Amino acid sequence: MFGKKKVNPQIDQEQLALIKAAEKRIKQKRYLYLHFVVFLIGAVFLILANTVLGIGKDTTFFNIDWFVYAILIWLFLFLYHFINVFITHNFMGKDWEDQQREALVAKQQERIEQLKQEYLKEEKHIAKTQAYNETLGNISSDQKKKTKLTIIVAAGENNAIGKDNDLIWHLSDDLKRFKSLTNGHHIIMGRKTFESFPKPLPNRTHIVITRQEAYSVPDGVIVVNSLEDALDAAKKDMQPFIIGGGEIYKQSLALADKIEITRVHATFQDADTFFPEINTSIWKETHSEFHEKDNKHQYAFTFITYERR
Repeated sequence: MFGKKKVNPQIDQEQLALIKAAEKRIKQKRYLYLHFVVFLIGAVFLILANTVLGIGKDTTFFNIDWFVYAILIWLFLFLYHFINVFITHNFMGKDWEDQQREALVAKQQERIEQLKQEYLKEEKHIAKTQAYNETLGNISSDQKKKTKLTIIVAAGENNAIGKDNDLIWHLSDDLKRFKSLTNGHHIIMGRKTFESFPKPLPNRTHIVITRQEAYSVPDGVIVVNSLEDALDAAKKDMQPFIIGGGEIYKQSLALADKIEITRVHATFQDADTFFPEINTSIWKETHSEFHEKDNKHQYAFTFITYERR
């Protein structure tokens, strides 16, 4: 009375598609074989009909018996059948369609991934900006007033600071002083100055000013398009440093509160980059420390600190 419910066997759709494709291929090859057999028998029949039975014996076209044309047309149809079953199927069959579809999907996925990465990068930049603005908002007005923009530079007696985007001298004590003063601070520079470094200096936040679009820098380096933007990016630092090159020094001299200069006591005529002249009516010398030339230092030099009057 209560029979068991009949279970309908389920066949995987992919397997079913494969079975149908295989059955279709078998039929195609069977038809091709029959075509070939019929073609051979038909060709023999046409030849016998003409030569033995005399059917159309006197019928020719361009001095060629009619049955030759009939056999050639039939051969053409057979070859077309053969090409359709084997060659066209292999190059433009279902497998070919699947390959083209997969290639298109792969390109779309690649584009989607690229857009995702660009979106995440932009989102990360926005998050950093918001975090910076929040931090800046927590700084009191008294703290903001204490911020001192400092220029740090080494220059010869004729204000030469470099040639071919490099220093003209090597003074180890000057490099140690630069490291000591800038350690833990934001350092603002032009693109060429940044590119003169083998790699970003440790324990400092690099801000690079450049007009180049999409300028590539390592993680942690900030890229801006103007000195104003660079100063804005360094607002949370109580003493950001301007470290070069020549054009950036010129732009920042009117804005700086302090100059830390290593005056190298020599004149360098072959230099191609110079520091602006320091106007002593605007700048007051507050510290000076002389160093003699020695085995480690090719030139005598003086550490001088200037502060705005």
